[in-house]
Amino acid sequence: MKLRSFRYSFTIFLFAFFVNISIFAQEQKVADSLAKIYQEGNLKNSEKLELLRNLSFNEVNNLKLSLKYAEELIALSTLEKNYLYLHRGYFQKGNKLRLLGDLNKALDAFFKSEEAAAKAKFSIGQGTANSSIADVYSVMGNSQNAQIYYKKAIKLLRNTDNAVGLASALLNAGDEYSKNKKYDLALRYFKESGEIFKKANYPSGTAYNLGNIGMVYAEQGKDALAKKYISEAIKMLEELKDYYAISDYLTYMSDIYLKQNDWTTALNYARRSLELAIRYGLKDQISNSNLKLSELYQKAGNTTESFKYYKNHIAYRDSVTNLKAVQQMADLRTDYEVSQKQSEVDLLNQGKRNRQIMAISSAVSAALVFLLAFGMYRRYKFIKKTNVIIEEEKNRSDHLLLNILPEETAHELKQNGKVLAKKFESVTVLFSDFEGFTNYAEKLSPEKLVESVDYYFSKFDEIMEKYDLEKIKTVGDCYMCAGGLPFATEDHACKMVHAAFEIAKFVSDSKKNNPLDHTRFEIRIGINSGPVVAGVVGTKKFAYDIWGDTVNIASRMESNSEPGKINISENTYELIKDAFDCDYRGEIEVKNRGIMKMYFVNNCKYKTI
Repeated sequence: MKLRSFRYSFTIFLFAFFVNISIFAQEQKVADSLAKIYQEGNLKNSEKLELLRNLSFNEVNNLKLSLKYAEELIALSTLEKNYLYLHRGYFQKGNKLRLLGDLNKALDAFFKSEEAAAKAKFSIGQGTANSSIADVYSVMGNSQNAQIYYKKAIKLLRNTDNAVGLASALLNAGDEYSKNKKYDLALRYFKESGEIFKKANYPSGTAYNLGNIGMVYAEQGKDALAKKYISEAIKMLEELKDYYAISDYLTYMSDIYLKQNDWTTALNYARRSLELAIRYGLKDQISNSNLKLSELYQKAGNTTESFKYYKNHIAYRDSVTNLKAVQQMADLRTDYEVSQKQSEVDLLNQGKRNRQIMAISSAVSAALVFLLAFGMYRRYKFIKKTNVIIEEEKNRSDHLLLNILPEETAHELKQNGKVLAKKFESVTVLFSDFEGFTNYAEKLSPEKLVESVDYYFSKFDEIMEKYDLEKIKTVGDCYMCAGGLPFATEDHACKMVHAAFEIAKFVSDSKKNNPLDHTRFEIRIGINSGPVVAGVVGTKKFAYDIWGDTVNIASRMESNSEPGKINISENTYELIKDAFDCDYRGEIEVKNRGIMKMYFVNNCKYKTI
């Protein structure tokens, strides 16, 4: 069994979460939102660079569109002579080309990515680029070059703080040596990789490491050790729901039992692998599992069953390597032909409609002249009568709009009918939620639940107004606000922490002096600081919102906080450390973010506001 597929997805995953410092979570909805901002234009080149980088990374549904964003990022980075973004552009281009199966062009892109990272003096980027170069060479079957570039990647990453990136490169290098039957060397690399993953508390890497060690032991004939390590890997991966890897490891367990002449157990493992692959639509694994079952039935002398599974293997193998690309090309051509034909039909229909409109217009023109004079008189009287009502409603509408949007944003919306997205370089974002809210929601009636949430959030709104902070939105029991926008301020972080203390105190006091006897909440608060993009999206039910990695990290700070505590990121700590006493919590594993430093804020050293 080949492990190239393991390393392939694993390396991309590591790059996404450890190399890019301030990216959005890789979700299609993020790409869709950013695409609207990009299409509106009116962005500085520096803003376009960041936007294109995030568009290329987050666009997962359309690889060709993602590749287009990467090409635009490369062109703009070249124009701006910004080597850091040039490195990122070429790296994204390489990733997309590799997914599209164009390995030669992907290799060229990764080489250019490494060159740009070197000019930018970005060692982590050099390391990951070299690791990706090695991966491509490995997939192409050029083991000699793969080993050379893994060594380069490891050497570079040893001099950075990217521990998980280093562990990944070591794991991949060990896999390459295992492929070439250099088992002792492979185990040495796996051992170091495993220690780093364990220290970093990175379960995915630990699971792959255990599985790879098990497969080396299987190749060495140490079946007991092989079963032990692979079984541990499967157990961990089941908890992580990484079914892609589990399917392959089950196939390998089938090999082990087959060597021990335990045909029945080998068959059971192969069947489990196939069932799992079918359940989650893993075509590559479906192909491999069918091939393994074909081999097993052939050894048992059951040629009918063997031939059936072999046909399935060929069908899925071809669908993975050929049919997908052919179908994509066919779909593109069909879409083009349909759009061309539709354009012709639309032009003919439009001409027909125009002629009909002209005929009808001539017939009603005379009637309109008469009605116009009468209508103007009636309209004059109506307008005069309703002007007062309109003015009153306008004032009421303006007041409501100011309750929804910041004053500057509301004015821009009234003047232009839309609001251009703006980037703020330094903003502080706060998230809070109530501990055990779901349990309360199950026990309280909807009316009492809304009454309870309104009691707390109304007070939070008063606190926001006191510190000149901006309430962004509420979702369920989650309250989100920001400081430093729509007007930039120097003390937004300190203001936000003061507000957080008042929120926490109000919730704590409400346990004793709450007029609503049915609610006694505990609150968790998380804060982060950094750049965001702010604006209004849509054309109905306007809502002012903010986007960016700063927002995502603030949410993670809240989910990793504790009841009654204010948990802040390292970014916010650097802004408030002189004014507030904080406890360092250490480096904590954050979902979809990796390792992050966190601090609990204890009290204020001196009055800052």
